[in-house]
Amino acid sequence: MAERRCPSCGEATAWEANPHRPFCSARCRMVDLQGWLGERYAIPGEPANDGAGEGAEGIGQPSRSPGERARR
Repeated sequence: MAERRCPSCGEATAWEANPHRPFCSARCRMVDLQGWLGERYAIPGEPANDGAGEGAEGIGQPSRSPGERARR
């Protein structure tokens, strides 16, 4: 059975039949997720569109009935 190192803690862990791969455990998987959510990790590139530009119409707006949309 192939073993890999957990990217979170560095422990050797089995690859096959490991529901948490590439991590060794659910804890290490959650630690990694917290890193992404806490913005400790980033993918290099241009900043993402924040929705303020084109195509953002209606986002965050209350929904309207079909009749109200037609009157606009």
